[in-house]
Amino acid sequence: MKKIAIFASGTGSNALKIVQYFEHLKDVEICLIASNKSTAGVLEIAKENSIPSLHFTKSEFEVTDHVLLILKQLNIDLIVLAGFLWKIPPAIIQAFPNKIINIHPALLPKYGGKGMYGKYVHKAVYDSKDTESGMTIHYVNAKYDDGQVIFQATCSLEPTDNPSTIAKKVLKLEHQYYCKIIDKVLKNQ
Repeated sequence: MKKIAIFASGTGSNALKIVQYFEHLKDVEICLIASNKSTAGVLEIAKENSIPSLHFTKSEFEVTDHVLLILKQLNIDLIVLAGFLWKIPPAIIQAFPNKIINIHPALLPKYGGKGMYGKYVHKAVYDSKDTESGMTIHYVNAKYDDGQVIFQATCSLEPTDNPSTIAKKVLKLEHQYYCKIIDKVLKNQ
């Protein structure tokens, strides 16, 4: 049995897709949904699906071993970031080498780094007049959006697209591919 912990900061649309994808598979269990925001919609997804949840403070995440100890107690095989906005502390990265993956709403290395998430990424793509965008799934290391790329998918952009329509196109790709890539990563461990 492979065990997943999902970390998210927002509404959790990707987290919900992951829960739905794995709920009928007998060899994968989502053991935890964790968030840095007590009001994050993803915590409601955990409740509705009877998945243990965890809300933590910046200090509990970065200064103490509180979150790390919980992950170890649960014997987590893979940490999946699904719209999680904080940088992962070195202690967690060291404890889970190549066992933390993230999804980014752009074709890295373009539009990555601190502060480049959600609407800020899509606005940067729009402002650059790019003809394509997409999403990247990558391993997490000590730098924002810098880990080894696992998978990328692209979508064409039209001159009439704006940041909102770009976001919708990229989210569709995220929902189409993230679960499949998580499954593949787990099988290759």
